Amino acid sequence: MQRRATHVPGITTLQHAIWSVPVSPDAAGDLVHTLERGGVLFFPGLPFAIEPGESALFSPDILSSAKNASFDPSTGRIGGTTLLRGKGAPGSKNAEDLARLTGLMRRFSDCARSLVHGLFPAYAGAIQRARASFRPAEIAGRASSWRKDDTRLHVDSFPATPVQGRRILRLFTNVNPAGKPRLWRVGADFEAVAGRFAEALSMPWPGSALLLRALHVTKSLRSPYDALMLQLHDRMKADADFQETSPQTRVDFPAGSTWLTFTDEVPHAAMAGQYQLEQTFLLPLSAMIDESRSPLRILERLKGRRLA
Repeated sequence: MQRRATHVPGITTLQHAIWSVPVSPDAAGDLVHTLERGGVLFFPGLPFAIEPGESALFSPDILSSAKNASFDPSTGRIGGTTLLRGKGAPGSKNAEDLARLTGLMRRFSDCARSLVHGLFPAYAGAIQRARASFRPAEIAGRASSWRKDDTRLHVDSFPATPVQGRRILRLFTNVNPAGKPRLWRVGADFEAVAGRFAEALSMPWPGSALLLRALHVTKSLRSPYDALMLQLHDRMKADADFQETSPQTRVDFPAGSTWLTFTDEVPHAAMAGQYQLEQTFLLPLSAMIDESRSPLRILERLKGRRLA
């Protein structure tokens, strides 16, 4: 794999065309360093192949939720799709399409795992593969509340599934069949952004984590870190001045390209685009080369206390 210069700040463009081929030890060390310092790794020549028959799935009509169909690689279960309604009789078009969607997302999830393991051997044995998703709906113009509006700069935090300090690594592939790019905005350094909002981030009430789990609002205990990250996510999205004037760069990810980054650290906004595959990974802090660069450690320094 060879690296070439890019004129987009924070984006490292790499020539790597095969999902299952690992990089050299020297390249792997460079990539971990770049990733942990808030970089976005961009692979313009790494498409995901769509098999015959799967093109029938490329329609927002398959969605039963506003954003995406999901796939859990640990169980093989699909969610968020109208294809689950009745599931159809064996041999029916509905059943065939559901099987195609499951196969598509399983194959993508497996490819994403192979790529991440090959790029970051330092994380081997520690990184956890979470859900994959398929996003066939157009982002631009989609009706949404401000909190769920992904066209606003934000960092990722999961309300129902607290990460308790683990990193959120996400891999994206643009599979738009019409060749249209996916437009992002990429924001400034996490520490600068967190510092802007730090004083407004309040510690959760004692016992609130137990209550939220008892009420099934969360699936596990929400740590103080999770609570602060949710507040940061919301304050970033709600602040019009931040959205308009904070340092940011526009990036067009072409059809047939792949990119990945720590989305809990890198402020990002998806402005336009349709048909994307996405895989989420969770990484324990202890697996990082430099955990001082993590959002948890940065927020702990800003707040002057342990958060997880």
